[in-house]
Amino acid sequence: MKNASYLTYKQFELDNGLRVVMSRDTSAPVVAVLLMYDVGSRNEPVGKTGFAHLFEHLMFQGSENVPREMHFKHVESNGGVLNGFTSQDCTCYFELLPSSKLSLGLWLEADRMRALNVNQFNLDNQRDVVKEERRMGYDNQPYALARERFRELAYDNFANQHSVIGSMEDLDGANLEDVQRFFQTYYAPNNAVLVIVGDFDERRAKPMIRELFGVIPAQTPPSAPDVSEPDRQKEHREVYHDPLASVPALMIAWKIPDRRSPTNTALQIAGDALFGGRASRMYQRLVKQEAVAVNVSGGAEARRGPGLFQVSVLHNPDVEPERVEQLIYEEMERLAEKGLTRAELERIRTQLIAQRWAGGSYSSLESPLGRALSLAQAAMFDGDPEEANREIDHLMKVRSADVKRAVQNHLVSNKNRTVMVVRAGAAQ
Repeated sequence: MKNASYLTYKQFELDNGLRVVMSRDTSAPVVAVLLMYDVGSRNEPVGKTGFAHLFEHLMFQGSENVPREMHFKHVESNGGVLNGFTSQDCTCYFELLPSSKLSLGLWLEADRMRALNVNQFNLDNQRDVVKEERRMGYDNQPYALARERFRELAYDNFANQHSVIGSMEDLDGANLEDVQRFFQTYYAPNNAVLVIVGDFDERRAKPMIRELFGVIPAQTPPSAPDVSEPDRQKEHREVYHDPLASVPALMIAWKIPDRRSPTNTALQIAGDALFGGRASRMYQRLVKQEAVAVNVSGGAEARRGPGLFQVSVLHNPDVEPERVEQLIYEEMERLAEKGLTRAELERIRTQLIAQRWAGGSYSSLESPLGRALSLAQAAMFDGDPEEANREIDHLMKVRSADVKRAVQNHLVSNKNRTVMVVRAGAAQ
């Protein structure tokens, strides 16, 4: 048992390679079952984009003992909730159930890991669903295609460049053999982490896990994707015309180190200082003082590999983007030169920790699902569930000098910088 400050847990591994993390919490009579697969958009090669997200949909289309749509009905009729998500770094599925229904959640997840119905009907049906999702969420939304193009411009490695939802062409080109091979490769016990958090009996849970998941054969481990990014020697810049946009926008990004580097932690704090709400430096400068922008946002990605520190500004049509860009750089340089005041640093750390614990979403540590997600990410991304307990310690160790250095090294130089000027309306 780990006697950590925040999360206690036990872990073990089945003979087939499935990693299991269990964390008991009797504060509420509920239990979270979360299964994370080590596959995201970063694993998709050229011509196969959107496969990881497509499988997020296919996983709810039935398995050997669970007909189509019954996964939802089994959980919801027993007072539970469920969902899944896909990111660049992973695909995740979860159920939150009454404590007495732990066996149901485990059985549902094991049945579809072992024998998902990957057939032509389900592929065609869910391909159409995802294509419609793309039309509604990307193709017909202002700034969405600009953001997609911006990501392609900001990264050099295809594994990092392309969107999670994928392209229409690749979705149309997906055939049943490709999809079945994808399932066999990535949806295997030795490519997953199972986490249980909540009010449950560990002595009963462990045999259930062994019985349900232990019979699923391991597969040949997939090759780890290369997500490395080369250092650039010059800025990348582009003008994008968005016919759906009503006001112009400016997007800026710098490449930054991965999620567990001290630099990334410092840049998380820098991002909050610059963009964290109405008290932030960029909001005060661009919106309140200079009145050049109507909306500002930004901050540091926390990815398994190289990420981006991004800035996004919707600005007034009568203001030139060069003026907005210069104001942004001035605030970056001021932070790089003077750092944060002690009061500012303490406020930001307190806010980040409060959001982590009680951020009002399933991912906050006050919920069983949030704790399960943190443990799963730490186990899969960092190789050790204990890293979930170190996260807040990392934040508390950051000093103003660390923030200054990180901004100086990564956000002031223009070599790794990407700039996109988004003009409202179609190109003339």
